[in-house]
Amino acid sequence: DLATNLVGQPLVRQQVMKGVREFLEKQNPVKPLVMSFHGSTGTGKTYVSSMLVRYLFQGGLQSPYVHQFSPIVHFPHAERIEQYKENLKRWIQGNLTNCGRSAFLFDEVDKMHPGLIDVIIPFLGPSWVVYGTNYRKAIFIFISNAGGEQINEMTLDLWRARKDREEISLQDLELAISKAVFENPQSGFWKSGIINEHLIDFVVPFLPLKRHHVKQCVVSELVQQGLEVRPGVVQEVADSIPYFPEGEKIFSSTGCKTVASRISFFF
Repeated sequence: DLATNLVGQPLVRQQVMKGVREFLEKQNPVKPLVMSFHGSTGTGKTYVSSMLVRYLFQGGLQSPYVHQFSPIVHFPHAERIEQYKENLKRWIQGNLTNCGRSAFLFDEVDKMHPGLIDVIIPFLGPSWVVYGTNYRKAIFIFISNAGGEQINEMTLDLWRARKDREEISLQDLELAISKAVFENPQSGFWKSGIINEHLIDFVVPFLPLKRHHVKQCVVSELVQQGLEVRPGVVQEVADSIPYFPEGEKIFSSTGCKTVASRISFFF
């Protein structure tokens, strides 16, 4: 499914498959699986996380063992951070007591109040038992736009150097993401023990999408909506999307995010 439907993200496929496969093969993992997804809007972060839980849990995102957190919905007020810390800790503890093989998705971690995420540190490490519960079979996924600018910049530099975006290496990107995300006072991961204690197993970069990737998204969306795949429509939808940088217009500014809503204009 990843190979067929996730467009233009070779590093994601490689990292996510490796991480999930190795983790699930272990009868007794030493620690939970912790992955952090980074990239700009519309590059597939939410898509991949929901695809993962769809395959791992009956009912996918609706499963009682899959829990999603959004800072805007669950932790909106800076002055109530102590209360949020207590709630979050209790919530995770309660759900892991209920089922050790639970998944926790944290959306828009870049918008979280710094310090809040650190209350979950005891659940992410290699200890055997925390608060009377064996929680090492859990999966934690952090999703964030932070680092997206740096990833886009590096991909653009490669393009200018006449290199293909497929040549970009994980090592190059990890360093850029670390600087953007973990050393930024505005970031939810700022000075976080999660970083200092190396509790994230996989930092997964999502690259910006080119025009031909957007076209693949359009085709896939037309098929899903049961509509005829007409080359003219595919071209028009792809052309209607904003691209950057201003002069060359190489990469989609919104990835594939607005593709589904745009199709109706051209059909």
